[in-house]
Amino acid sequence: MTGEKGAAPSSPAIPVIDEGTLRRAVSPERAVSVMREAFEADGEGRTRVPPVINLDLPAVHGEFHVKTAYVEGLPYVAVKVASGFYDNPGRGLPSGSGLMALFDASTGFPAALLLDNGFLTDIRTAAAGAVAADLLARRRIDTVGVIGSGVQAREQVRCLAIVRSFARVMAWSPTRVNLDRYVADMAAAGFRVDAAPGAEDVCRSADVLITATPARGPIVEADWLREGVHVTALGSDSPGKQELSPGCLAKADLVVVDRLDQCAAFGELRHALDAGLVTRGDVHAELGEIAAGRKPGRTADRQITIADLTGVGFQDTAIASAVFGLLR
Repeated sequence: MTGEKGAAPSSPAIPVIDEGTLRRAVSPERAVSVMREAFEADGEGRTRVPPVINLDLPAVHGEFHVKTAYVEGLPYVAVKVASGFYDNPGRGLPSGSGLMALFDASTGFPAALLLDNGFLTDIRTAAAGAVAADLLARRRIDTVGVIGSGVQAREQVRCLAIVRSFARVMAWSPTRVNLDRYVADMAAAGFRVDAAPGAEDVCRSADVLITATPARGPIVEADWLREGVHVTALGSDSPGKQELSPGCLAKADLVVVDRLDQCAAFGELRHALDAGLVTRGDVHAELGEIAAGRKPGRTADRQITIADLTGVGFQDTAIASAVFGLLR
């Protein structure tokens, strides 16, 4: 039991905000700005982030994550529950869902319940990818390679377009019908998109490579990475997932992580550590350190850079606080 005896003072019911309202309140441009500020705060040591709770349900091809964090200067703390059930599309349902509970950072009292169905996670993840690319990709790019065909395969490209101009997208997905739908949807959104025959073709063509799948084994081989490419790898966000062969991290000139402890536990970094190809000391920086100007990002066009993004609780607190502030 926490606190002193006695009943807490009564308080009005907290607002419950639905997905549609949240979607109307935050644009990709706003999300990228919020994520940039959040990574700067992390790089300046203004965040407190506990370990992630991961619950794997292999019998139903599903998983839950619970994340939270305190960000100095923000009025709220978010506690996010996100799910990924990867057989859902066959049932006519999205693979991701979830919600966020928002608490007053000065009193601990509930402030709002955000029934976002995973939208805020989706937009903050895509915005984080854009921040990573802005800090690590070459200034001039032509081709964006995408491996995957789900929500992140779409949102990462939309957010990337805020920080970089590019001529085309080359995409591949292991499921052809999903790839065809992706190409049609992104073309309708104004992007030139070509379907590739395989993952290798995407990698060998990409100036920026985005891997956005729930894969549990490597899809990308080190020999496929061309000079100067930047890789945003975001699928390995819980134990057992993997998109890059360990050799990719060994080949990279710069390996950047969103949170070293998380990536060492279950990101792409974990697999490279287990293979003995890199050490924690080989990691160039956490993304926040670069965002805050404490470490450099890319310094030469020829460098291969990899951002290993597992998703960190301060991102959830930042996006939830920002959107609730707009809606109050």
